[in-house]
Amino acid sequence: MSAEPHHTLPPVRLHSDAELAREALGAPLFARAVRLARWAGPGTRVEVGGELAAAQLPEAAAALGLEPADEDAAVYASQAWRVAVDTGLVDVTEPDEDAEHAADDAGVAEAGEGSAYGSAAPGEDLALVTGGAPGEVLGLWLAALETVLADAAVPDLDELVDALDTGGEVDFGRLDWNPQREADFLDGVLANLYLLTVAEGGAGESAVPLPVLAASMVVPDGMGEPTDEVLEQVSDAMMRLDDQFRQLEPIGLVEFRPVDEDLMAEASDEDLTAGPSGAPAGDDEDVSRYGMVRLTPLGLYGIRARMLEAGVEAPAIGELSGKGADALLDAVSRFPESAAQAEIEQWLAGRELPAAVAELLAAARGDDEGAPLRRLRCQQALATAGPEAEPAVRAVLDDAELGGLARVWLAERGVGDVPAPDAEMVFWLTVDTIAAQLAADGETEELPLLIASLTAHHSGFFEQAWRVEHPATAYVLEAMGRLHPDRKAAKEARKAAFKARSRQG
Repeated sequence: MSAEPHHTLPPVRLHSDAELAREALGAPLFARAVRLARWAGPGTRVEVGGELAAAQLPEAAAALGLEPADEDAAVYASQAWRVAVDTGLVDVTEPDEDAEHAADDAGVAEAGEGSAYGSAAPGEDLALVTGGAPGEVLGLWLAALETVLADAAVPDLDELVDALDTGGEVDFGRLDWNPQREADFLDGVLANLYLLTVAEGGAGESAVPLPVLAASMVVPDGMGEPTDEVLEQVSDAMMRLDDQFRQLEPIGLVEFRPVDEDLMAEASDEDLTAGPSGAPAGDDEDVSRYGMVRLTPLGLYGIRARMLEAGVEAPAIGELSGKGADALLDAVSRFPESAAQAEIEQWLAGRELPAAVAELLAAARGDDEGAPLRRLRCQQALATAGPEAEPAVRAVLDDAELGGLARVWLAERGVGDVPAPDAEMVFWLTVDTIAAQLAADGETEELPLLIASLTAHHSGFFEQAWRVEHPATAYVLEAMGRLHPDRKAAKEARKAAFKARSRQG
């Protein structure tokens, strides 16, 4: 899967390996591949490339329980066989090409000359289906997924036939098909679907309309009203995706509702196009008629595995449980708030609370750029801690960086005999809090209200704030100068920011 390395995606919630392995075994195409692997034996004849001999396809289809009258039975059998071979569920011995050509030249009957064919037998990996660990089953499924993805990136048979030249070879120039380009496009579509699924406020478990997904690949960022050419490209991409997701559903990657065939028959081309937001034309239409797609839990696992292989940072909630508090806070500082909370809860669940809290507080220290957000996530972690955490929190009351955080935690729980913070600590905590919010969410609509609240109770706040010994003081004051809802206070903040910059040299 092509992707930008070192790019971090939002964390995904994955099912357990055992649950995912059961889903993999239940995927229709994978289950068919397993059945054919068990069916393969001494009488199975294969051609060059490991494909089943054409005369074997009806028998293979019957082994799958498919009706002979089903016109797609041979296609299903051929595809399942290819998956079985590619995943190692079946071992094939290909025929000698010279012998095959000699048999063809001599007009040898298929059933009468076995030397023109190779053989097949169940592969060693077939035993993993029933006796392997969940991770081994998932490894087989991932190999099957690669086969299906490769097939999905190939033009359909009609397009290939149209592109045959007089010599029976495919004229790729006439076909206008670039294998790498098609594979990259499908990878991009799946990456966008993954991001739409895991992003904060994204689709989650809901299906994504096919026009939205097509538009995400075609409509340039920042484009207002799309041109007719772009709309046509979206429509073409949508119909291509309709075909590809039909192929990807049997392996268990997606749940897919295809484009309504009646709609396709009734609608004109422009009715199937999408606007800049990805919404189909014709607001009175049921959007689901244009196709809906959702990554299954198994699909999330599969796309993430391919992204990791491509060098993309694609975290999963729970994978930090065995790491230290420093790694936890560094990682969750880049997570959306709800995902950070879920990761923190899993980390705490496997530890003795007093020791875990002490470790978190130690990891929250620092004067580097990321330290304020680490302290915010530490405070988030402590919010769920019970009375057992009190000794560890009290131990940092005199700490210049953590004392304010500790007082807030104790006060929120109504604990007595908590020493009042001095003015220096109050100002430092205010700067640290705003710096953390800016790092977490940027300049949100809520931030001006927070700024006004934090400064309202301190007369002459900006006369003192520029002296605060915090690395982010000038940066925070500049932000307050832009965001403070009171114009007079905003002006004072800008003056204080200038003084802080001058003081820092």
